[in-house]
Amino acid sequence: MDQAVIAIANQKGGVGKTTTTINLGSYLQKIGHKVLIVDLDPQANTTSGLGVDKTALTHSVYHGLSDISLAPEVIYNTHHNVSLVPANPDLAAAEVELVNLDQREFRLKNLLNNYNFDFILIDCPPSLGLLTINALTAAQHIIVPVQAEYYALEGLGHLLDTTQRVRQALNPNLDILGVLLTMYNNRTTLSNQVQEEVQKHFPGKVFDAIIPRNVRLAEAPSYGRPISSHDKWSKGAKSYKMLAKEVEQRVKDKKKVGK
Repeated sequence: MDQAVIAIANQKGGVGKTTTTINLGSYLQKIGHKVLIVDLDPQANTTSGLGVDKTALTHSVYHGLSDISLAPEVIYNTHHNVSLVPANPDLAAAEVELVNLDQREFRLKNLLNNYNFDFILIDCPPSLGLLTINALTAAQHIIVPVQAEYYALEGLGHLLDTTQRVRQALNPNLDILGVLLTMYNNRTTLSNQVQEEVQKHFPGKVFDAIIPRNVRLAEAPSYGRPISSHDKWSKGAKSYKMLAKEVEQRVKDKKKVGK
């Protein structure tokens, strides 16, 4: 299988981007793939969620974006058999500094060209600034996590507009691999209504896997572990395992039809 680069994007905060990046990556690794996770959010929650001390980094994604020759130095092995290009708060400066660099939208793509993995997952920041544009320019696919709560679809129009602009100007191969419902509570009418609404707006794009509200899933990052290591029998673990298989199949299907 060729390398698949997937951006996990939604400019709303708190919708499950980081949780999805970590746990999807972990289960893709467990079903036999070589996985790289790229933390592109200055909050660096993906980095700490994989047990890496963001305060002790000598190199981070910030250095890789600034100087492509540092590609070998900015990649770290984690205890969870996935590789990581980590972040720390220095990355906030990159939004400003990238503006003055050559090929500013392609800095991440050029960095990732140095790596060879089955899947590269990019955790995007909760904004549509230059870092997210870099992710969308580097990726072939987008996964959009959508929280099963009020205003779930608010702001998604901006993401779709940005995706369309990136497709036209920078990356014609970009597509939405799927929309993922997160923080779902099947006992509430609201969650069911949001599910119907999302399916109506994104026909054929919504993943069958649905990520539930789950205490074990929420507490795993504080231990620096994916849910597969923290509690593999939890509902959250089963959902992400299902998602990994679904993502694997969708990527294979896209390759077959040449999209």
